[in-house]
Amino acid sequence: MTRRVVIFSDEPGWHGQSLQREMSHVGIESRFVSLSECAFDLSATRPEIRIPGLRRLPDAVFVRGVATGTLEEIVIRLDLLHALEMLGVAVFNSGRAIERTVDKGLTSFMLRHHGIPTPRTWVSESVEQARAIAEVEFAAGHALVLKPLFGSQGNGIIRLTNLDEFEIVAPPSGVYYLQEFVGCGSRGYRDWRVFVVDGHAIAAMQRSSQHWVTNRAQGAVCEAIRPDPTLCALAEAAAAAVEVDYAGVDLLRDVSGNWLVGEVNGIPAWQGLQRVTDTDITQRLVGALCAKMNRAGADTD
Repeated sequence: MTRRVVIFSDEPGWHGQSLQREMSHVGIESRFVSLSECAFDLSATRPEIRIPGLRRLPDAVFVRGVATGTLEEIVIRLDLLHALEMLGVAVFNSGRAIERTVDKGLTSFMLRHHGIPTPRTWVSESVEQARAIAEVEFAAGHALVLKPLFGSQGNGIIRLTNLDEFEIVAPPSGVYYLQEFVGCGSRGYRDWRVFVVDGHAIAAMQRSSQHWVTNRAQGAVCEAIRPDPTLCALAEAAAAAVEVDYAGVDLLRDVSGNWLVGEVNGIPAWQGLQRVTDTDITQRLVGALCAKMNRAGADTD
């Protein structure tokens, strides 16, 4: 029987098309669906989830995107992922994994909880607490980075070096996510992205920029690197800490040469990385998805 997979995405683009081609290559029938189009039907004895175009549940779903929305809209979309998993559908990444990675505060907590080196971070709704932290850090000569709790691709990130700068910015969400600024001590700025699939680091790159925000979406230059065992082991440990099937792990290196995990992205892009690596990332992702479907099928037999 042909396996069927739903790719949850509002904007399939390059990534969606790449996934669909590889799935077709291995005999999987796939379709794009927006999570916002799905619904719960709790009118009968057995709970059901309605997915447009399907009469029965798919064998798996690949989460390529969870669209922004109100709190209630986002909660119901994550609820759908949780429910699909409860009904025996392989969910890649799971709702739990996405909750842990889309929320920078929870990601930072999980990393610290598992002993993963990560920049010093503070999260608070109190402007008074945030100001007190900023005063201490600025007095010690440290810069801070104010990040949106939910965000990606370097959008909305602000570097702060003094209290005057602190006073003129306020997080739109009302939550202060403050992180120490980690400088590399060399000309320009750089960080490293390691792509982890099913617990293994499969590809890595360095991103360099004249701007301190080193995301590819902000104009950083991507370069292939020879995987460093320490770098890869740390990325794998970070992915394990937040329990993801796949992730883009962003790492920094301080002036002393110590590696730090900056973020773990549970819905990562890989187009830029694919351009500088010989590893077929999409093939590895679909292979891991198939393995998860096999495990889910074995659990229900």
